[in-house]
Amino acid sequence: PLKGVCALRESVTDTPFELTASVLLKAYACGIFPMAESADDPTLFWVEPDLRGILPLNNFHVPRRLKRVVKSDRFEVRMDTDFEGVIGACAEAVEDRPKTWINDKIRRLYTELFHGGYCHSVEVYLEGVLVGGLYGVHLGSAFFGESMFSRVSDASKVALVHLVARLIQNNFILLDTQFTTEHLARFGTIEIQKQDYSLLLANALKMPANFMAPAVQNGKESLEIIQEFSLR
Repeated sequence: PLKGVCALRESVTDTPFELTASVLLKAYACGIFPMAESADDPTLFWVEPDLRGILPLNNFHVPRRLKRVVKSDRFEVRMDTDFEGVIGACAEAVEDRPKTWINDKIRRLYTELFHGGYCHSVEVYLEGVLVGGLYGVHLGSAFFGESMFSRVSDASKVALVHLVARLIQNNFILLDTQFTTEHLARFGTIEIQKQDYSLLLANALKMPANFMAPAVQNGKESLEIIQEFSLR
């Protein structure tokens, strides 16, 4: 129930009820999301940052070198064709990220959301092999970025560029990154206060948007969409 979920805003303990995909969606609508301490930890806890990371779609910065990579269309970008491959890769321990927060329960819940149309993946392929991507939750005109991975240089960055272009083209108004990192800050991610985020979220939840509506996949056109939107 929504009331019960929202009452957990300050809680970082195990959920007192079964966490289902339906409850998870209601939690997102309240501005909170679950995490695990590690991939091996079977329990989850709720998170609601005091400072929320968002990436303003009209202020998305694409570095010059990355623009060249995107324009080259060296990578093939697909949407929602291998969600389980993406979330599985995001859960893997790698050299610069030996510990992840994606455990088996999170993989199961978000896969359920994917099959229900509330979760999406952006996949990047090189010569037919999945080498990068990201996934996130979709409610109203908000997209909540969850995690990304890259097995080849620039692969996850290309996924992010194509994601932003798709969100702009399909009338999304909020890209929630949850936290900010030095990596995301290069693209324009900022931190806002919890109460300001709540207002943005409430507005986004009132407005429908279709993630899978027809959208360009060409790198050059994606960059043009981003550029034009930033000049409005």
